Amino acid sequence: MIASVERSVLSGEVYAPPSKSYTHRAILITALGPGGTVLRPLISADTRATVSASEAFGAKITVGDEVKIQGVSDQPRTPEDVINVLNSGTTMRFCAAVAALTDGAVLTGDASIRTRPNGPLLGALNDLGAVAFSIRNNGKAPLVVRGKMRGGTARLNGSVSSQFLSALLIAAPLAKGDTKIVIEGDLKSRPYAEITLDMLAYAGVRVEAERQEFFVPGGQSFGLNSYTIPGDFSSASYPLAAAAVTGSEVTVKGILPSRQGDSAIIDILGRMGTKVSWDKEKGDLKIKGGELEGIEVDASLTPDLVPTIAVLGAVARGKTTVVNAEHVRHKETDRLHAMAVELARMGADIRERPDGLEIVGGKLHGASVHGYHDHRIVMALTVAGFVAGGTRIDAAESVDVSYPGFFEQMAGIGARVNVN
Repeated sequence: MIASVERSVLSGEVYAPPSKSYTHRAILITALGPGGTVLRPLISADTRATVSASEAFGAKITVGDEVKIQGVSDQPRTPEDVINVLNSGTTMRFCAAVAALTDGAVLTGDASIRTRPNGPLLGALNDLGAVAFSIRNNGKAPLVVRGKMRGGTARLNGSVSSQFLSALLIAAPLAKGDTKIVIEGDLKSRPYAEITLDMLAYAGVRVEAERQEFFVPGGQSFGLNSYTIPGDFSSASYPLAAAAVTGSEVTVKGILPSRQGDSAIIDILGRMGTKVSWDKEKGDLKIKGGELEGIEVDASLTPDLVPTIAVLGAVARGKTTVVNAEHVRHKETDRLHAMAVELARMGADIRERPDGLEIVGGKLHGASVHGYHDHRIVMALTVAGFVAGGTRIDAAESVDVSYPGFFEQMAGIGARVNVN
């Protein structure tokens, strides 16, 4: 599908979709226990992959306005078929670890998933007693995991993704023995691991967490009976940025305080010169755009914001620098390279660095750009199109991964966008 985007002025209210990160975790953790209900979930291509994988482990799930789950009561079964996670890296990593609690499973996904690294997770699962390997011997899917993890000590490289740690934290409580996870180097995207820790605690699971070490007693049980998903800051960044670059006034509703690291978008927009106010009790986040100033952003904790920040920098006065973002290269696509190439097509003065981007703001013009079948690239380039006009973006259907209805919601607040 192709999205055609013209210059736009926005006004009104838009609801942030529920958090994809919280929905993944709530579905899987609930499925591993006796069961329960996930309230206000994000139902998207990615989270449906987690539903399907949870069913492969023996859960019975009904998806509607709520997700109702009959869980496996701490005894995931061996899947009868290959688990296909489609485009969901979160599902791949989390369920590879859960597979180590069974007699074994094979996991694969689409072409993008088959390029994403999993070596650190495979190594940790082997440390804990499972047999886990890549069929192509390159650390990438298809993966084979043969149980069962017993516990022990695992050393985990934290420089690629916090999803590896979250995967181990979700599976380790159901191992027979105790597990110690030692993080080597800096843990990238740490707030996502903190979300996992919070939800495990809510489910009654005990984890002793320090800066570089995590101790998980074995033989525990999950008890997540009901959980309400908060609004998603990653998704909210797009209408917020759209208002910022077009000088518009917009309210994003449904944004309540949570552990999401991408709440940093509020500080980033404020530093760049927008007026932002947040009613934390109501969940209303109001923004008024204006002339933006370039800033430096450390993306080590907020990789999903990098495409949005790149667009903000492309229209801001002065230089915007994104640093500590090398792990962004290991997402659905190499997002540093993708944003550098596509924004350059639109006239941006942008340079790709090994660990980030340098952008000197200026005037964008319309162009035909590539979405890389990556939801965040497509949405970020759509925001750029609201300033540039005359922009055509392929792979527009990719937004369904995290923000179903994105184009319709943006059109509802005045965006001139058409998808066909």
